[in-house]
Amino acid sequence: MDKQHQTETSMWEDGWIQVKVPLPFSLRWVNSYVLPEQDGYTVIDPGLHTEEAVAAWDEVMSRFGFGYGDIRQIVLTHQHPDHYGLAGYFQKRSGAPVYLTAQAHAYTQRMWGEGGTLAGELAALFREHGMPAELTHSIEQNLESFKPLVSPQPQVTYIQAGQTMAFGGLEWSLIDAPGHARGALVFYNAGRKIALCGDQVMPRITPNVSVVPGEDADPLASFMDSLAGLESLGVKLAFPGHRDPFDGFAKRTAELRQHHERRLAQMLEQLYEPHNGFELCELHFGERLRTNPHNLRFAMAETLAHLYYLEKRGVIARSESENDIVYRRV
Repeated sequence: MDKQHQTETSMWEDGWIQVKVPLPFSLRWVNSYVLPEQDGYTVIDPGLHTEEAVAAWDEVMSRFGFGYGDIRQIVLTHQHPDHYGLAGYFQKRSGAPVYLTAQAHAYTQRMWGEGGTLAGELAALFREHGMPAELTHSIEQNLESFKPLVSPQPQVTYIQAGQTMAFGGLEWSLIDAPGHARGALVFYNAGRKIALCGDQVMPRITPNVSVVPGEDADPLASFMDSLAGLESLGVKLAFPGHRDPFDGFAKRTAELRQHHERRLAQMLEQLYEPHNGFELCELHFGERLRTNPHNLRFAMAETLAHLYYLEKRGVIARSESENDIVYRRV
């Protein structure tokens, strides 16, 4: 990798390295953070397992003078493939433990483990809510295509919300951060008022909030409650999974809540006439996503999260037929 194509990095206080690990889809890159320890480094969210990402890491390690043998631990904010995918590869090269919550790890096994059924369950859910079978099939194939991008899968050491953990010379409180991913964590240091917040709070973009079969029955409510709790922490500097570290954390959490409140109000207005979930998905996100199964999955699952939220609060009701579920305003 020549100098012209160096992986973008930034240096932060205490020698932290922000590495923009390349991604093969519209987000373009995911943040990994390399934190110095007395005898090596902690790596946060190493990225997706692609040849381009491995080459980027090789270049970064060469530039900054460390190698896989210097990695002491790998800490994952959550289980989505752009954060989790390289964890097993890094573990194999370094021998370092990989830390993740049990709930998040269970998702990885349901989705990509031997005999995993989650891709099929998600496709079936979308069909129940009106998505044409050919589109659910393309989504299922897209999910299956991620298996090599998360392989080898790591041996995981479980951590959980409510614990504290030491890395990067600081003590971190582990805070439950549901909604975007069940079992996700925000790592918060009260002394410095800094947070490693994964995808829970990001500048300029909104994290996807999805219905996942067999998990949280009301993920949008969980996400909104999480934002309210995070807002009260008084975070001064946040290190997100995408885009750049930012201040104004409390303001951003309020903006995210307002974004979803506007979408809920818009959806409620549209449900003066009955619609199924897929019809509402296309009203909000457009028909162009039919050719992009990756983004269509996010859009459909987020549409259902909003519908479930409204239904649980009694302002809309569903009617079920043999082939469809239709919602209308009460």
